[in-house]
Amino acid sequence: MSVPAPASQGAAPPGQPKKAATAAWIGSALEYYDFFIYGSAAALIFPEVFFDESDPATATLLSLATFGVAYAARPVGAFFLGHIGDRMGRKKIMVFTLILMGVSTFLIGCLPTRDQVGTLAPVLLVLCRILQGISAAGEQASANSMTLEHAPPDRRGFFTSFTLSGTQGGQLLATLVFLPVAALPEEHLLSWGWRVPFWLSVAVAVVGYVIRRKLDETPAFAQQAATEGVVKMPLAVLARDHWADVLRVVAGALIASVSTIFTVWALAYATSDAVGMSRTAMLWVGALANVVALAAIPLWATLSDRIGRRPVYLIGAVGSAVTMFLYLWAISTGSYALTFLTGIIAFGVVYSAANGVWPAFYGEMFSTRVRLSGVAIGTQIGFAVAGFAVTFAAQIAGPDGDDWFAVALFTAALCVPPVIAALTARETHRVPTEDLGEHARREAPLPGSRTGTVTAGEAVEARTGGSGGS
Repeated sequence: MSVPAPASQGAAPPGQPKKAATAAWIGSALEYYDFFIYGSAAALIFPEVFFDESDPATATLLSLATFGVAYAARPVGAFFLGHIGDRMGRKKIMVFTLILMGVSTFLIGCLPTRDQVGTLAPVLLVLCRILQGISAAGEQASANSMTLEHAPPDRRGFFTSFTLSGTQGGQLLATLVFLPVAALPEEHLLSWGWRVPFWLSVAVAVVGYVIRRKLDETPAFAQQAATEGVVKMPLAVLARDHWADVLRVVAGALIASVSTIFTVWALAYATSDAVGMSRTAMLWVGALANVVALAAIPLWATLSDRIGRRPVYLIGAVGSAVTMFLYLWAISTGSYALTFLTGIIAFGVVYSAANGVWPAFYGEMFSTRVRLSGVAIGTQIGFAVAGFAVTFAAQIAGPDGDDWFAVALFTAALCVPPVIAALTARETHRVPTEDLGEHARREAPLPGSRTGTVTAGEAVEARTGGSGGS
C-alpha cells in the first residue's frame, strides 16, 4: 500500500503538533492510570487478597514480584509492537495498546481471590499483569514517536514531554482514585472496594479509543514510506546501524527504578509496622508529587530545547541518586512533614528532569524508519530491570523490611548506567528532524526496503528536492 508524501519536507499541518501532543498526554494518562493502580494495589491490597496471609513478609514480597512481572513481559511486547509500528505506522499501535490495557485491567477487577479458588487466583493475576506489560511496551514508544515526528524541530523536547507528563497524570489519577478506596473499612476494602479502580478501566479504554482513532499518522512516517519505503526487518537495521544507541537507551531506562522504588517500595515501607504511617497520608505524598511533576516536566523539557538534552538529563539522574537517600531517610524518621517535603523535591522536581527529557533524548537517537522499534526495545529492556527493582529492594531491606539505607544505595547504583549513557550520547537538540539517526547509516544500504538501496546523502536529497541541505 503506497502512502502519499506530504508536502513541505514532511512538515506537520498547522495545529497537528498540539493535537498529537494532546492525544499522547490524554492517552498516556489513561493508559498509565491502569498500570499504576496495580502498583498501589500490589503494595496495599494484594498481599492479603491473593497471597498467604499467615506470612505477611513473604506475601508482600510475592505481591511486589507480580508488579515486576509486567516489566519482564515488556521487552517481548516491544519487539513485536515495535516491528509493527515501524512497518504499519504509529497510530495503529497507539489504539491497540490502549484497548489491551483497558481489557486486562478490567479483568483484574473481576478475578476471584485466593480464599475462593486457591493458587489459581495469583496465576490469573500474573496472566493479566503480563497483558498489561505487553500493552505498556508499545504505549510510550508509539506516543513518543507520534509527538516527536509531528513537533517543530526546535520544540521537540517540549512536545514529546507531554507523553511523560501524561504518564504522571495517570499516576496522579490512580492515586486520587485509591485515596477513598484506601479509606474504606478493612472489610469492605478487601472484599469489593479494591476492585472499583480496576473496573473503571472500561471508561479509560472507551475515552482513549475515541481520542486516538481521530489522530493522523505522522508526516515523517508517511514521507519515509513514500520515498525510501518502510523497512521489512527493523530489528536487523537496529542491530546493524543503531546497536550502540539501543544499549544507551537500555542503560538510560534504568532511571525508571527511581519511580518504581518511590511509588511502590517506599509506599509499602512507610505503611509497614516499622514506620506506621497511614495509607491515605502516603498516597497524598505521591499525589502532590505528581502535581508538581506535571508542571516541572514541560519546564525541564523546554530548557532542554535551549541548552540540550544531556545536561538536563544528567541533572535528573545524578540528583535522583542523591535525593532518594533524603526521601527514604525522612520516611525512617516517621516525620510526615519531612517525608512530604523530600518526596516533592525528589520525585516532583529532580526526577522530572530526566523523566521529562528522555522521550526526546532517546527518540532523537534513531531515524524514522526504526524509531519506534529502537525506543520500545531499548526502554522496555531497561524498564524490565526497573520493574524488578522493587522486588530486589524488598529483599535488600532485610527480614524486617526496614533497611532503607541499603535500598537507597541500591537505587543510587541503578542511576550510574543512565549517567554513563548520557555522557557518551550525542547532543541532538539542534539536529533537523529528517536527519535524526542519519549518522548510523551513512552510505549504508537499506536491507529489506521496498524501494531498494538508498544512501544517507540520497535520502537527504530526496527530502530537500536535490539541494543537499537540511
